[in-house]
Amino acid sequence: MKLLLIVPHPDDEVYGASGTLMGHLEAGEACGLVTLTRGEAGRTLGLCDTPEELARMREVELAACLDVIGLTGEEARANGSVFEHHRFPDKYLKDQPLPALTEVAREAMVRLRPEVVLTFPPNGSNGHPDHVTTHRAVKAAWDALPDGERPRLWYYASDVPPENEALRAEWLPPNVRHDVTRFIVRKLQAIACHRTQALSTVDFIRKFPDRVTEETFHEVR
Repeated sequence: MKLLLIVPHPDDEVYGASGTLMGHLEAGEACGLVTLTRGEAGRTLGLCDTPEELARMREVELAACLDVIGLTGEEARANGSVFEHHRFPDKYLKDQPLPALTEVAREAMVRLRPEVVLTFPPNGSNGHPDHVTTHRAVKAAWDALPDGERPRLWYYASDVPPENEALRAEWLPPNVRHDVTRFIVRKLQAIACHRTQALSTVDFIRKFPDRVTEETFHEVR
């Protein structure tokens, strides 16, 4: 497997890495996505009334997004691409036993043997506790692997340091860049599949417009 994403929420795959995924998949390289929650604690924009309804809606949105990216479907399965959706509680990953989350990440790395694993940086990019907890679990799993069996480890990264001082203290600048301009139409279509998260889309484009066409990461050296 070329690239494995381990993230907490439906939509965490699309803003910063969907173009990169499209490039690898177009080249016939297997990719994987492990999503830890169903996103039931997120915004609803009035599209549904209960957390369970939101979870079901976000599952449908994610399926549509991954279909646009090309990570699911017969061709993707044929080249070894994988999507796994867990049901840890959205917004409360920090209250889950860290070893359980770490084992999910470790097992996926051992079974799928990716060349690169991508997750959130130590500050979670925006401080979201689920992002931070996912980072800790993936990093613990990566640290536990023997040196010769560790994949390359990438974090989402932005050229713009966070405004928040505490987040800025853990900011890691990009050292890997992918020009995904040729996938811009499909990337925007994939982003738009996450209808319930439209405000997140607006926030991302307002704050990080350059990352729509250039996806940037920090590789742990």
